[in-house]
Amino acid sequence: MADPVANLADAIVRRQSSPTLPSNSAEKANMIIHYYRGEIGRMTSWRDRIDRTSNWAMTVVAGLLSVSLSTPSSHHGVVLFAMLLITVFLLIEARRYRFFDVYRARVRQLERHYFAQALCPKAELNPDWAEAIAASLRSPAFLMSYAAALSRRIRRNYGWMYLILLMVWGLKISSPRLLPDERQLEMVSSYQQIVDNAQLGPIHGLLVIGLVVLGYAAVLVAARHRDPADGELAHGEVHV
Repeated sequence: MADPVANLADAIVRRQSSPTLPSNSAEKANMIIHYYRGEIGRMTSWRDRIDRTSNWAMTVVAGLLSVSLSTPSSHHGVVLFAMLLITVFLLIEARRYRFFDVYRARVRQLERHYFAQALCPKAELNPDWAEAIAASLRSPAFLMSYAAALSRRIRRNYGWMYLILLMVWGLKISSPRLLPDERQLEMVSSYQQIVDNAQLGPIHGLLVIGLVVLGYAAVLVAARHRDPADGELAHGEVHV
């Protein structure tokens, strides 16, 4: 049988070794300030990762477009390759955005319900705001789906890149002077010529066009995806 005195002594030692919780309002305020700084740092770190991915995507688009349009000897497959590359960047950035959204939501909770109330007290928007942050700290979970993150990044940045690439690719396969054989015609005169120009090695031009159409249809569907409730990212609020 366990000695109750020994159990009590062990409990006292464990309690003394654990960090002490804030016992008054000043200590709680100091803790919240330091916690806010920590969350700001993590949010900024993930925001920087998102920006770096977007910057690399734009650099790739600009570089490959300059290669594609600088000389007729450049194949239209360069533009298709650029489409594939920015898709990879988009998938990476959507994952990063989900992490960023977790820390951003915590920061906004503190700003909205604690600091804003301290500066100018108003009717409490949500009396359980601290409980929501504590639950997130105990069991961190993503606040948005991967599809919603993809949709948001397409609407913010990548939709314009996809549009520019599509326009350049259409110009490339419809302008004989921009093709490797340097034909003197300004524009194609038939749909069959567009299909012939879209051929990519052994892949028939009609199949290439079909794959591009399917890819852009998927991008359009993803861009139109919205969660039923945006929460902290509701329309009109400052967000990325």
